Amino acid sequence: MDKIPMTANGHAALIKELQIRQQEERPRIIQAIAEARSHGDLSENAEYHSAKEAQGLNEGRIAELEDKLSRAEVIDVSKLSGDTVKFGATVTLVDEDTEEEKVYQIVGESEADVKSGRVSITSPTARALIGKRVGDQIEVTTPGGGKSYEILNVTFV
Repeated sequence: MDKIPMTANGHAALIKELQIRQQEERPRIIQAIAEARSHGDLSENAEYHSAKEAQGLNEGRIAELEDKLSRAEVIDVSKLSGDTVKFGATVTLVDEDTEEEKVYQIVGESEADVKSGRVSITSPTARALIGKRVGDQIEVTTPGGGKSYEILNVTFV
């Protein structure tokens, strides 16, 4: 079983989602199934079938979260240092074509959100950055085409 790297914040978010799904969603869905059952004939009861489908989706997500949490390798980014880009690093880049600065943190897959500046360790951008240092130039092939960046800063927060 492969370990899944994630930050402490990403790990906490998965735990919170798991708790909500187990302690709030599961009882709510069970109540909806019981209520739909009381309406009679289950073969033509859309509410019942909808509630059962929601139950299946919720239980599937609970199993997925439990699997991720059991394989989690939580990395405390605040204890990392250095000038080389690695998991957890917050990297400031400048686009060599537009001179626009971008800031990305390299995080685990489950916590990635490009709009918030968090890119997955498996993304093309993160793979191009790993092992590089301040001043290095990188080429990234993205769905929108190739991009050239220069690394301005590497921090661990």
